[in-house]
Amino acid sequence: MLRASWKSLLARKLRLLMSGFAIVLGVAFVSGSLIFTDTLGQAFTKIMAGGVGDVVVRPTGAANTDFTQSAKTLPASLVKDLATVDGAARVDGYVSSVGVFVIGRDGKVIGAQGAPGIGMNFSDAPAGHGIQGLSITSGRAPAKAGEITLDPLTAEKAGYKIRDTVPMVTSGTQPSLKANMVGIGKFGGGGLAGASLTTFDLKTAQQLFEGGKDVYNGIWVTAKDGVSQAELRDRVKPLLPVGAEAVTGDKAADESASAINQSLSFISTFLLVFAGVSLVVGTFLIINTFSILVAQRSRELALFRALGASRRQVSRSVLFEALVIGIIGSTVGLALGFVLATGIKVLFAAIGLDLSGSPLVFEPRTALASYLVGILVTVFAAYLPGRRASRIAPVEALRDDVAMPESSIRRRAAIGTAMTVLGALALGVGLFTSIPNALVSIGGGMFLVVVGVAIASPLLGRPVVGLVGMFYRRMFGTVGRLAEQNAMRNPRRTAATASALMVGLTLVSMMAVFGQSTKASVDKTIAASFSADYVVSNAIGVPFSPVVVDQVKKVPGVDAVARFRFVAAKVGADSTQVGGIEPAPFAKAMKVKMDSGRIGALSGQTLLVESTLARQKGLVVGDKVTMSIAGNAASYPVVGTFEALPGITGWQYLTSLEALSAAGVVPADNFAYVVRAPGSDAATVRAGIAKVVAGLPTVTLKDQAEFAAEQRAPVDQMLALIYALLGLAVVIAVLGIVNTLALSVIERTREVGLLRAVGLSRRQLRTMVRLEAVIISLLGAVLGVGLGLVFGVALQRSQADSGVEVLSVPFVQLITFVALAALVGVLAAVWPARRAARLDVLRAITTD
Repeated sequence: MLRASWKSLLARKLRLLMSGFAIVLGVAFVSGSLIFTDTLGQAFTKIMAGGVGDVVVRPTGAANTDFTQSAKTLPASLVKDLATVDGAARVDGYVSSVGVFVIGRDGKVIGAQGAPGIGMNFSDAPAGHGIQGLSITSGRAPAKAGEITLDPLTAEKAGYKIRDTVPMVTSGTQPSLKANMVGIGKFGGGGLAGASLTTFDLKTAQQLFEGGKDVYNGIWVTAKDGVSQAELRDRVKPLLPVGAEAVTGDKAADESASAINQSLSFISTFLLVFAGVSLVVGTFLIINTFSILVAQRSRELALFRALGASRRQVSRSVLFEALVIGIIGSTVGLALGFVLATGIKVLFAAIGLDLSGSPLVFEPRTALASYLVGILVTVFAAYLPGRRASRIAPVEALRDDVAMPESSIRRRAAIGTAMTVLGALALGVGLFTSIPNALVSIGGGMFLVVVGVAIASPLLGRPVVGLVGMFYRRMFGTVGRLAEQNAMRNPRRTAATASALMVGLTLVSMMAVFGQSTKASVDKTIAASFSADYVVSNAIGVPFSPVVVDQVKKVPGVDAVARFRFVAAKVGADSTQVGGIEPAPFAKAMKVKMDSGRIGALSGQTLLVESTLARQKGLVVGDKVTMSIAGNAASYPVVGTFEALPGITGWQYLTSLEALSAAGVVPADNFAYVVRAPGSDAATVRAGIAKVVAGLPTVTLKDQAEFAAEQRAPVDQMLALIYALLGLAVVIAVLGIVNTLALSVIERTREVGLLRAVGLSRRQLRTMVRLEAVIISLLGAVLGVGLGLVFGVALQRSQADSGVEVLSVPFVQLITFVALAALVGVLAAVWPARRAARLDVLRAITTD
């Protein structure tokens, strides 16, 4: 039986290829996601290992685990003291900032889009364990004011060579400056993952970042041969002043790498979610393919039964074919994963996370996960068709009619309806009751509804097919009737193929509704709550120099300027964000609605808490919240609760600027909200502010409408990325339509020959196949867009308290999805239709 199964498999190479293609794409996405995330993790591990010495001396609490730059410093005299430590080969101090960006020859910022712009003093000190630290690859190190080095990638992107004058912007006391590039320097670990590196001489770095004080942000102590990091750390500790700590380089690197990997873990989750979607869609395709193959082999399987094969042997025969397809598909998918990982690298490089200097990393778990996923999904998808094949009686299977019995359709409809009802109940519980993790209930309900509709789709799809059929009969006559009857002949096959497209379009439509609602909510909240006339912000999402706001305040016609700063923080074990404001000007710039307390009570180390969060945590005025900012924990009394504000929705805690300074946060502004004085000329005031920021390409000036557009832009970017990734699921669904039609044509070879013999032209035959494809596509589109609309509304309602309070349905976009689905059907039918039209009539008629 095994030999017969193997021969049967090899005799149908085309079907083998087509049925395995879906699993290839799904596994490719799984392996590509794992390869990329492993590459990302290793790249940052190398960067962190090359960015610390054997022992790191730093201000207490200044560990950069939340990416907040500390303003605390160490005295320069400490370097001389530590040089006397037994076992220390050398001691080097460093001064650094993460707000230094190079402006390219084209006027654009280099290394932006979220990746830091690192500025520091040049030092050739080795990193921990003797790893090459910063080194000069060409030219020389900066020796005086007005000299810098750049990393190779930044110099290349900016178009600068040695001896060129390089313009830069900083977040320090000097917003812009120019210097001559005298060399190119890089860390021994290789690339910087999209960050840019600019080095200065020590005095210039201290002047730029520490106001000219003879201090350091940290100190590296390099161990002599034979001295371990732990031994050197213990010898250093007795010499440290109050407010300083010493840690091994390994610990410092692990802290930073763990923080980065944790913050980037959403990338792997994000990619694997879409891999799961692709596999779900692929499962529909494989189930459908094996159902067709079993139907086409009914005579063959009946002969096996007649010759003595048991039901178990027939079932195992089908599962064996699935196992072979799973192994082959997983192998090809694993190889294709490298190509996909390279593509993901290019995609993320475009948004600032450049890993071009890091080779792809292949871990054994990637291969294990790829084969497990590919084989298990394929075997699972083939189980039901295999089980069905084993239950076909020999005499019944020898008949030509292999259509699905009506009782089976009714049973599927009952199961599907039950799952849909359960899913709807879970959705309702998540939406209308106060349960913890409501999104889990909502997500689970959506999943059950999708699966339930997919199972019941043979019955649910009949009205859609019937409606399209009425149009077909009027427009195409007999050919249209034949297309309708072909789609209805095996409703399970038609519905399963449409369900693959339905899944993709459900997610696309849901995100379209939610995205449009998010943008409409942004517009409403800004219009209702925004009192400021202008917003000054950094175009690349990092802080800008506080000198900018100082200068904007001096512009004639400006009444008030409200600074807004935000930093990472921790409340208990939860990571969060806290914003720093000046209460009086902030109240002028924003229509702050206080639910309790008053905004004027905010001073020193106190907090305002967003109302929804306050209700969740049971916080009221007078309670205290223990919060850690820049590594410094303190108790902050709650002096008020406020409703969410536009533009700062992500920051549910507000404190004073004095509190941020006390915590050791480097003073730099993220936003400045500008209010014009009554009676001042808007054009004159704007021109005055524009003059202040004219030499700073990273700092932008916007009015209310432009600010609203800026807040909508991330939503559009996210939707574009989601659509691109969901495109893979749609591609698999299209392949499913191609596969179904091609196998259906093979199955109906004799019928096609008879139709041609009685006068059906090749053109009419191609039209019939295309119309059948359009029915399948429209069925998937109608179900998918309908579910997506419902899910989008549910998702919007679930986030109404988080700021997405406006429901906006993009009807034109949804209708476009349906129209594109019909076009997809036409394109998917091109090859099967041509194949059907080219069949030899006499040979087709004699096909058994």
